[in-house]
Amino acid sequence: MTINEVRTKYLEYFRARGHVIIPSAPLVPQNDPTTLFVGSGMQPLVPYLLGEPHPQGNRLVNSQKSFRAEDIEEVGDNRHTTFFEMLGNWSLGDYFKAEQLPFFFGFLTDVVGLDPERLYVTAFIGDDKNNVPRDTESAEVWSKLFSSKGIDAKVVEVGSEADGYRLGMRDGRIFYYEARKNWWSRAGVPENMPTGEPGGPDSEVFYDFGTRHDLKFGENCHPNCDCGRFLEIGNSVFMQYIKKPNGSFGLLPKQNVDFGGGLERIAAASLGNPDVFQTDVFDDMITLLEEFSGAHYDDTSKTRSFRIVADHMRAATFMLSDGVRPSNADRGYVLRRLIRRAAQHAQKLGLPQDQGSESLLSRCALIVIEKYRSAYPELGTESAHQEITSEIWKEEKQFGHALEQGMKEFEKLAAKGLDAEGAFVLFTTYGFPFEMTMELAAERGISVNMDEFKARMKSHQDLSRAGSEKKFKGGLADASEETTRLHTAHHLLLKALQIVLGDHVKQRGSNITGERLRIDFSHGAKLTAHEKAEAERIVNEKMFESLPVIRSTLRKEEAEKLNAQHEFGAKYPDMVSVYSVGPTSATQDDPRFAEAFSIEFCGGPHVANTSEIAEGGTFKIVGEESVAAGIRRIKAVLVNSQ
Repeated sequence: MTINEVRTKYLEYFRARGHVIIPSAPLVPQNDPTTLFVGSGMQPLVPYLLGEPHPQGNRLVNSQKSFRAEDIEEVGDNRHTTFFEMLGNWSLGDYFKAEQLPFFFGFLTDVVGLDPERLYVTAFIGDDKNNVPRDTESAEVWSKLFSSKGIDAKVVEVGSEADGYRLGMRDGRIFYYEARKNWWSRAGVPENMPTGEPGGPDSEVFYDFGTRHDLKFGENCHPNCDCGRFLEIGNSVFMQYIKKPNGSFGLLPKQNVDFGGGLERIAAASLGNPDVFQTDVFDDMITLLEEFSGAHYDDTSKTRSFRIVADHMRAATFMLSDGVRPSNADRGYVLRRLIRRAAQHAQKLGLPQDQGSESLLSRCALIVIEKYRSAYPELGTESAHQEITSEIWKEEKQFGHALEQGMKEFEKLAAKGLDAEGAFVLFTTYGFPFEMTMELAAERGISVNMDEFKARMKSHQDLSRAGSEKKFKGGLADASEETTRLHTAHHLLLKALQIVLGDHVKQRGSNITGERLRIDFSHGAKLTAHEKAEAERIVNEKMFESLPVIRSTLRKEEAEKLNAQHEFGAKYPDMVSVYSVGPTSATQDDPRFAEAFSIEFCGGPHVANTSEIAEGGTFKIVGEESVAAGIRRIKAVLVNSQ
């Protein structure tokens, strides 16, 4: 099957079983302090898994765009990608194990057409220390499902991954693993879970490609082996426990199902090919690269570069469509690294650089757009087409200049005796790829300690990640009173900027703490002193007018008709939360919105009345700067006059 076929059949299969199809959230998290990007299908649904009612009901299904930056270095084998789609279905207090496992098994065998003889599954072995029992129910359900296909499913105990390499398959079909493999919570294993954290056992499904076991990974093969024979294609998490104050586990009032399945991996299994880069999404890109480079994908010396270019350009295309732009910090840095790394490996393939107003990388992006526009129509708009291809081409040209500067610095360092610290400086300061440093160093007979470089990079990444969590958390740093005041002030400021500067002003990012707010917005010129003063005056005026702040749940189409503001590139569900500031009397009819000062898509929290902002002080803009072409940034605070 093609990627589009698997996605469509999955969504329709679960819709026929009472699930509501919800749209993918954007790659940029909304008010999530934990990560720069959405990295799993369940991440946007955490509030509902914790008990908040979902406006679309208690049976949901979607295909979620996901990105994992930690997998960048892993790309190059036959299974790792940075961007992927996670097929997901959820039961919020509705069905549980007895329904979920047959749902997924039926989809794989009856819809995708996978041979059940090639499916192997896992279950939670139990945790005596934390008094959490073995998941015998999942094992029993799986036994019946395999039996229905004429397969005698032997249950075997494994325990740890190391035990798996020691014990091997033992003719098993259902494998019990410990918590590190078959338990899910946001904090990891049970003993790491804080009070109030939900979690539970999970059950994974693996597809057996039948390839020969590689002994370098361990003495024996088992489902969680990394040799390539087995590929995990889906995982059903059963969130049924909560950590109690005394450290023990109790049952949640509602038991949830959180399923995630790799779309690309299921498609690869349907083809019987363990190489996800042989699925249709990557085919045309690789063919294009082969045509212009003269290299061949099957040439093992080139395969890794083909995969890196194809993966990184798909990921970059989706990031750009969700409003991320190349920069030297946060999300922009990740995007810049993807494009430049793709450009580096394009050079390794021998691809020509000068293509006039575009490059082969931007042509790869056009292929991605064409492949995905039916599922994600926002990719197919003329503006998206222009922005995505022009940003890639611009970044590629800048990378060419960076390489020139990096080569000069490399020669200086090489003359003095290049070491791991020098390689680190080349990479972080000049954007000079480490792989290129190693190749050039080898040509000159210079040895660079790779372990030292990796250790230096890890320290750098840990510091960057910590800094990112402090300064850019996808929205709100917390739900404190001070942060909440500034969050509502942020809404007032956006509207004030539109009044002062024009309707072209759109939000392009935000970060709000208890100390200050920060807003990124579209505008092409530095604000004058008068413009900043006028924006301040409007915000303070609305604060002291004591306007009510009203939350409404509307269909997305209704909110859009009301011209409700929202962040550029963000995608929203069919039912959205909208906050309106003013008027003084509220009804459930649209006229209240006509009189409102500000209307925005937003999940909250907010003050109930703008007078509560004034209690924190007078609104003051303390900084205004450019952060990218056509994007300005304002920082503002509440100043207490006492």
